[in-house]
Amino acid sequence: MMNFFWRAGVFAATMCVFVYPAVGQSDLRPGFDGAEYRELLRIGDANFFGDTAADRGGVDSGGRLKGRPEQDGGRPRIGRPEQYVFRYRSAEVGLRNRWEMWMRKDRRVAVIAIRGTVGDPVSWLENFYAAQVPATGSLQLSDSVRFDYQLSSDAKAMVHVGWLVGAGYLAPSIVQQVRKAYGEGVHAFIVFGHSQGGALAFLIRSYLYYLQQQGKLPADIAIKTYCSAAPKPGNTYYAYDYDFITRGGWGLTVVNAADWVPETPFSLQTSQDINPVNPFANIDRALKKQSWMKRLYIKGKYNKLRRRARRATRAYRQVLGDLVYSQVRKTLSGLRPPVYAEVMNYQRAGTPVVLEPDSVYYRIFPNDPTQVFQHHGFDAYDWLTARYY
Repeated sequence: MMNFFWRAGVFAATMCVFVYPAVGQSDLRPGFDGAEYRELLRIGDANFFGDTAADRGGVDSGGRLKGRPEQDGGRPRIGRPEQYVFRYRSAEVGLRNRWEMWMRKDRRVAVIAIRGTVGDPVSWLENFYAAQVPATGSLQLSDSVRFDYQLSSDAKAMVHVGWLVGAGYLAPSIVQQVRKAYGEGVHAFIVFGHSQGGALAFLIRSYLYYLQQQGKLPADIAIKTYCSAAPKPGNTYYAYDYDFITRGGWGLTVVNAADWVPETPFSLQTSQDINPVNPFANIDRALKKQSWMKRLYIKGKYNKLRRRARRATRAYRQVLGDLVYSQVRKTLSGLRPPVYAEVMNYQRAGTPVVLEPDSVYYRIFPNDPTQVFQHHGFDAYDWLTARYY
């Protein structure tokens, strides 16, 4: 009889292990959902403009922004969230980074909405601080604060250092609020960001995943991610890892094909950015069937190209790493400069959702060289989503 109860207990415990992860996932579905994404755009729009009108008028109990203008810059805003209510706003930290939590009205899904670049040179410095650093390591944010992080399981993975600094400042309050919401029964979260917020959303999503792997966050938390209008967050191996951990439709990257921001940062790929088993690793072996004169000529040309690529990479690293850091430290005096990787190979990450403009779109959002963010705003992405989804 005791053996029977022992086996029954083991069976019940095992079932809990398999049933629990489904709790959060049952409240979210993988894959792109146009209505869901448009709600996130409204949250992002409210979050972005919150430090003007919302700070003056506040947020009411229903999550609506009081005193908020319906227009900004002559273009109507896209509306307020309908399915979510405001829950929490972080302090502004780092290089003017901030995030908010919004709760779905049924209190089963919470949104982690990360603000993008604001109209302040300090905020833009975070984007220009574009040297790459390892996706696992430590970053000394101040004399007393160190950010220990893992964003990939691949030692070759590298990420954008400026956005890593932003993620380092945001991560503690995000983890704190996730744990708090989890304690209230919320097991499903959406990480969302637009523009710089989308770049930060990549890194925060990776950070939360590896906290779960380390047992520092509950394993049954389900997380879906929308990186909207986001630039490229890291190198090929970071992108591979991100796509793997969000496989099955849990990590979406939404791009307006007319938007230039997702095409940045500038990228340089060299032979050292390719997996080590490749024909360029040992060019002598690849050319051994050629005559010695051909080998000499081809190898000379190859070495010349390789040296130029390395010099270009070094120049990018010096400008976007060392030089920009000298400006960043004026705001973050305690930030220690990390060791920058000798690579500048940026790649897109996430399952792509491409919004392709058509002739009707261009009548509303014409190509105007004086309006460089014409195709990057919440309104352009919302319009295209409504048209196709």
